[in-house]
Amino acid sequence: MPLIRPFRGLRPAPQRAAEVIAPPYDVLSREEAYALAADRPWSFLHISRPEIDLAPGVDPYAAEVYARGAANFAHMIEQGVLVRDPSPRYYVYRLQMGAHTQTGLVVTASVAAYRAGRIRRHEFTRPEKEDDRVRQIEALGAQTGPVLLAYRDDPDIDAALAQIAAGAPEVDVEGPGGVRHSVWPVADAQWCARVSARFEAMPRLYIADGHHRSAAAARVAEARGGDDSAPYAYFLAVAFPAGQMRILDYNRVVRDLNGLSPEALLERLREAFAVEPASAPVAPARPGEFGLYVAGRWWRLSLDPARIPDDPVARLDVSLLTDRVLAPVLGIGDLRRDPRIDFVGGIRGLGELERRVDGGGAAAAFSLRPTPMRDLMAVADAGEVMPPKSTWFEPKLADGLVSHVLD
Repeated sequence: MPLIRPFRGLRPAPQRAAEVIAPPYDVLSREEAYALAADRPWSFLHISRPEIDLAPGVDPYAAEVYARGAANFAHMIEQGVLVRDPSPRYYVYRLQMGAHTQTGLVVTASVAAYRAGRIRRHEFTRPEKEDDRVRQIEALGAQTGPVLLAYRDDPDIDAALAQIAAGAPEVDVEGPGGVRHSVWPVADAQWCARVSARFEAMPRLYIADGHHRSAAAARVAEARGGDDSAPYAYFLAVAFPAGQMRILDYNRVVRDLNGLSPEALLERLREAFAVEPASAPVAPARPGEFGLYVAGRWWRLSLDPARIPDDPVARLDVSLLTDRVLAPVLGIGDLRRDPRIDFVGGIRGLGELERRVDGGGAAAAFSLRPTPMRDLMAVADAGEVMPPKSTWFEPKLADGLVSHVLD
């Protein structure tokens, strides 16, 4: 079956996109979602986070939550707020955040290719989060949260997308965080066939974000009968060239120092690192370099490059920090389950690390260098997985601009 293919997208009616557009469901708390959807009856958060329309304290995984999401979805279709395109097409999609711009393609991607490893994963998934996405997809009969895919840069695809994006977009709206979202639907069969052929020539695609959504889509396809040509055998995705994608740092804060004083911590760290005081927040710039904020001061930790292994997972900065500091010094080995560690996306800035520590919510914070895309792809190519919270992609895709109906 084709690696990707066009589809009949379900989208906001003309001039309704600004009313509908919403952040991804999993980057907001219930309180944040409720506030964003206030006085916005057509916000897609009423579909992706329908608990905001129910009593406070409701279990977000309760059956009534999925039922409310399905009812809200049907209502938006009945009222003509969401309209399905009459024929299959691709959608050129541009994200602009400040000076950063990236242009990709909204597609449906093959579940069979995902199962075969041609669409590569780099993270483990959690069963309860998979179950949540399965129930949401089945309740709606649609996939509404796109998977973020990366592909190795291809000048021919870049040129094809640029050709379309040279015209006026059908959708051009500013979403939360000041991110501009622009969409160009492309129904031209010859153009779509050329782009499909270029993707078909690629050895693989890479899941950058959305592992639970893709895993859930595969489970839904299997439960529905396994017809690899059916709409349900493809999942909603947006594919961008790897060279245009932007990964921010994903930093760590720890709640205690495992019985050590700040001075004793620094002494332990000197066994593996060169430790130097810093007069400003440390944004690491090279492999094996970290910032540490403890007791009101910043420190720069530098690992001898000769001590960085060649293994694609072990050489990651997130792995080096765990293997050299978090596990042996602070006693935090299981980043998925240990309540003594928390994670702070780089979009919040290094000042957030200082606030966490100075406010008493954490004893120390570590700043990391962003994981390069080439390292993510190397891990996926090796069939390995990255440690938890290794990548923070910005800008984020929007929910509600294009959905994939499974009939």
